[in-house]
Amino acid sequence: MLAPEKSTATAPESTASAPAGWQASLDLAFEQRAGVTVLAECRHRGPLVVQRPFYPEAEVCHVYVVHPPGGVVAGDQLALSASVRPGAHALVTTPAAGKFYRSTASTALLWQDLHVESGTLEWLPQENIFYPGASVRQSTSVQLAPGARLFFWEVSCFGLAARQQPFDSGEVSQHLDLRIDAKWLLCEHQILDREAICAPWGLAGKAAVGTLLAYPAGEPELAQARGVSAAEVTLGVTLVDGVLVCRAIAQRADRLRGAFVDIWRRVRPLMSGRKATLPRVWAT
Repeated sequence: MLAPEKSTATAPESTASAPAGWQASLDLAFEQRAGVTVLAECRHRGPLVVQRPFYPEAEVCHVYVVHPPGGVVAGDQLALSASVRPGAHALVTTPAAGKFYRSTASTALLWQDLHVESGTLEWLPQENIFYPGASVRQSTSVQLAPGARLFFWEVSCFGLAARQQPFDSGEVSQHLDLRIDAKWLLCEHQILDREAICAPWGLAGKAAVGTLLAYPAGEPELAQARGVSAAEVTLGVTLVDGVLVCRAIAQRADRLRGAFVDIWRRVRPLMSGRKATLPRVWAT
């Protein structure tokens, strides 16, 4: 269920009573040098790292965020931040789906803080899979300055459909807010559990849900996004205060993400003047 509220996207804090888990952080900063975007800063603590930058598009910097343990368990706390400085263009993705395992005690935390000045950020991670019994709190804050461009998505998959293991226990709390020049444009809080997933007012029994945001957008971008048709994906597209907002639910996360990729292919040339170049890691 969705309910507007003030942002709660703050960095996770350890608690003495919580079982010990991985404490990991990754801070990235991109800037333009001689017409090429470079990874100017990369600081990490714990098991959260990036591979070397890739340049399949010459000037655009592609970066893959890697979580070596391969999954998140109770007590783990992950914090990611990315800053894009004026003129820079960065595409950030992941080499595989994130996995959040069953929790027997404490809650796993994922905090993401994204800042874009007069540059471009494409935040395109692969889906997060929440195993039955997972307890997760996820907060994402996006702050844009005048002249910034953003293409962003989050895709969540609940349960393990291939194993016939639905998300029949556990809870995932998700926060997402978007600000442009200190003005709030989007502020959401949703709590997804068995009831919300099964209910008609929730996901209506679907296992996957996703949100896509693109800014700045207008009627041409809206028309391109609405032209996407994907089998077994229910897709809604709106334009609010210059933000293209796409919502989707599906039984399979790969098909939902495929619909988002199609929207990205159509909208990216209008927003940045660049044809979509898929990260090579998506083909592995």
